[in-house]
Amino acid sequence: MIFPDDNPWNQDISTLPVDSYSSQIIAGFSSAGLKADFGSGLWQGAPIGIPFAVVCGNQPLINVVFRANGYDGNYGDESDPGPYAIPLDAPIEGNGQGDSHVIAVDKDHDILYELYNASVNGDHWEASSGAIFHLDSDSLRPAGWTSADAAGLPIFPGLVRYDEVLKGTINHAIRFTLTSSNVLPAYIAPARHQVNSSGQPDASLPFGGRLRLKQSVDISGYSPHLQVILQAMKKYGLILADIGSNMYISGAPDGRWNNDELQQLGTIKASDFEVIKFN
Repeated sequence: MIFPDDNPWNQDISTLPVDSYSSQIIAGFSSAGLKADFGSGLWQGAPIGIPFAVVCGNQPLINVVFRANGYDGNYGDESDPGPYAIPLDAPIEGNGQGDSHVIAVDKDHDILYELYNASVNGDHWEASSGAIFHLDSDSLRPAGWTSADAAGLPIFPGLVRYDEVLKGTINHAIRFTLTSSNVLPAYIAPARHQVNSSGQPDASLPFGGRLRLKQSVDISGYSPHLQVILQAMKKYGLILADIGSNMYISGAPDGRWNNDELQQLGTIKASDFEVIKFN
């Protein structure tokens, strides 16, 4: 398990109360279907999903220079200075197009390293922001700080990974996105950062907000792999982490995913979910 048992990412939310504004919030994107933003093979020349590297405790530490570029600004003042145990040949999301997240997990020291809008420059990394998380701790980032994710959350703990599905259990919340109009410019724990989104009070979800697949939704007709994913949504839910397309869930690329199978998640609509109480 990533993070201690009592960490919010690992919290069983299946019996928590529904927010009084759940219906109004869901109404803004009720027709959107789930979209697995991960899979096998390539899309526009890059692996589908957010990749990660697993490193050993002797992985050399690499300096990171925080900078702005044509894609986004410099959030170095809200970033952990490092250095980071991310090898220079670590995979970059989208092969360097788009958000360009880079993730490395030090399995010996239980430390997670994440960069956003990252690229290699000679002997070091450059990025717009970065964060270091100790996976044996419940500590949060300072209030108001971003991370490699807009909400100031770690990315890796919220990814759907094929090995979990193969094992038959996902025991954590799943990262997802909504469009700006459905995101409240606010955050709740464990999120630590907000953005200038256009969502309205009582009709949008703050970063860190949770959706839960309704217990009444029958998942028995789905494949065993999809049932694992959907059952996790009933027990641990989805956690809002970034601005993006409505109801896109995040996962790691893997050649073993069946893309046609993953597309069947689209028959589950946002209207099949409820908002967990946060007010």
